[in-house]
Amino acid sequence: MSGTVHIVGAGLAGLAAATELTAAGRTVALYESGPAAGGRCRSYFDRELGCRIDNGNHLLLSGNRAAAAYLDRIGARATLGGPGAPVFPFLDRASGARWVLRLNRGRLPWWVLFPERRVPGSRVRDYLGLLGLRRVAPAANVAALLGANPLFRPLLEPLAVAALNTPAASGSAALFAAVVNETLLAGGDACVPLVPREGLSESFIDPALSWLAARGVRAQFGRRIAALDAADGRVQALQTGDGAVPLGSEDRVVLAVPPWVAADLLPGLAAPDAFEAILNIHFRTEAAPGPAGFFGVVGGVAEWVFVKPGIVSVTISAANRMVDQPAEAIAAAVWPDVRAACGLDGAMPPWRVVKEKRATFAATPDQAARRPGPRTGLTNLALAGDWTATGLPATIEGAIRSGNAAAAFLLARG
Repeated sequence: MSGTVHIVGAGLAGLAAATELTAAGRTVALYESGPAAGGRCRSYFDRELGCRIDNGNHLLLSGNRAAAAYLDRIGARATLGGPGAPVFPFLDRASGARWVLRLNRGRLPWWVLFPERRVPGSRVRDYLGLLGLRRVAPAANVAALLGANPLFRPLLEPLAVAALNTPAASGSAALFAAVVNETLLAGGDACVPLVPREGLSESFIDPALSWLAARGVRAQFGRRIAALDAADGRVQALQTGDGAVPLGSEDRVVLAVPPWVAADLLPGLAAPDAFEAILNIHFRTEAAPGPAGFFGVVGGVAEWVFVKPGIVSVTISAANRMVDQPAEAIAAAVWPDVRAACGLDGAMPPWRVVKEKRATFAATPDQAARRPGPRTGLTNLALAGDWTATGLPATIEGAIRSGNAAAAFLLARG
């Protein structure tokens, strides 16, 4: 393949494809309709709060191998920090109980033998029940499969909702199992939490753009691809507001855009068409980071509380039930959970609510069955995005794997 690969979309999937193809010696052109790269994984300066924030909170685990390889390639692995051990602090709002799940680093999970390292009141056999996730029927949902396990409310449901961004009653057990099998069931070495020391852009986006620019690839921002001209089984041109970009016989295209955009550009494409919201609420305040820099909240409005210098941020996943509420009401409902988790006093500080109404596809079995692979009906076009068939939910790891898969598909075609 000696032509140019035109990558449409500079989110994580597009950047992963761009770095993979550039590393393989291919010429890459990168188009982004917006003013900045990163999609849902980016940072920006919020004028109301007077500081830089992430548009969402993302927690990686050390078992996310594609993300680790991507960060290593762009020289950004050191931009991630964390507790340095597989520890997960929780607060139960109903009882006030606090605990820290403390895994051991090896693959053999001897930590479950010690009550002080596991969920209070849980038994060893509760954890053995997770072995059922080794093999899960495609149509099963999380609540039906795991709801009877005593670990469901204090641990499994919060983890599943965070991973799937879908309620446990409808979320795909197979997709949740894929996450658990690569992390919790792989041992503590795969479960060390990792968070950006500064911000998402500083870890995942800016270093990638710099890496690409150093190799002659510069993202073209504000360049929206409005249509694909297709004939004879291949894309012949990209239509932009500035006119057509003709493709040579050796040129290829990676379409790394949200599923609704891909469906508009490729009529007849079967893709996820149901979505779940995510709410992120940022409070301008200082707080002690605790043992890990974040807290899981059970039985509250907030689900995960992240403590950063000068900012405490809350994530609420599967938030379709709340997303249309006024921002003031959302912040007021969340603040008591933040106070309890972080041990804060006083009135609610300045805040910002960020609503992502179509943050991810709804990770139900039916929607999972609609996820396409990189191959399309056009011989020179591949798909990428966390909504494609990566085997994982819509996560940073899944987005990067999708970009890698699209690149590998095109490279294999020569």
